[in-house]
Amino acid sequence: MMVEALRLRAAILRGIRGFFDGLGFDEVVTPVRIAAPAPEPHIDCPSCCGEFLRASPELQMKRLLAAGMDRIYQIGPCFREGEKGRRHNPEFTMIEWYRKNATYRDIANDLEALLAALSPDAPKPVWITVREAYLRFAGWDPWLDWDQDRFDFDMATKIEPSLPKEPVFLADYPVRACSLAKLRGDVAERWEFYWRGVELANCFTELCDAGEQRKRFLEAREERRILGETDYPLDESFLAELPLVGSASGVALGIDRLVMLLCGEASISDVMAFS
Repeated sequence: MMVEALRLRAAILRGIRGFFDGLGFDEVVTPVRIAAPAPEPHIDCPSCCGEFLRASPELQMKRLLAAGMDRIYQIGPCFREGEKGRRHNPEFTMIEWYRKNATYRDIANDLEALLAALSPDAPKPVWITVREAYLRFAGWDPWLDWDQDRFDFDMATKIEPSLPKEPVFLADYPVRACSLAKLRGDVAERWEFYWRGVELANCFTELCDAGEQRKRFLEAREERRILGETDYPLDESFLAELPLVGSASGVALGIDRLVMLLCGEASISDVMAFS
């Protein structure tokens, strides 16, 4: 069974590379061991030789955009401390792709086309706003009465279980849940993508304001300090080069979860070698 699943995985990876190569994207490789991960509460990178194993290549890929590349993708290993389960593994495979002069709508179009190429029978994705989802499934409006703990709890226990089983973009987050996304009025241009109840991808119209990005990093570091999590230094090279990006959008998509769904398996361990 493992051999069959790994052959299907290989075919899916060939299909993904062919899709992006056909659109004129350049495949890139950035370091797995980095000195300064993006500080995010609840996402912990394993330490390695005085640095950290990346949870994402995001900051390094944006630096490549700043250096002059405009359409790039990367498939490679990422790591998160203490995550193990049916849909989690401490080491996992991610694809991230980025476009300059693009928004989260452009990346949504990319993902929809990619799914159609990999699985022609896949239903067309629907678009649901976060506000609509909370009003419909949780009975409150995070814009009017923000509560981080309630927002996170309801996302896991009420929103995600209630989403349609067909592909869905859950889009337009509250400002307080903006992460690295650009703001448009009182919403963050961010979406997360679900299929059959599984979260597959997280996308932003990228924040390219270095001052605002520094502020968000410092706020995240303080939250990590309060939670007793490891402090990460700021990536000053990234912050210095961020304005050179101009405008861009990008997404991170879990390969193992995607392969699991396309192969009809129940756990990512069924489509990973020696997990």
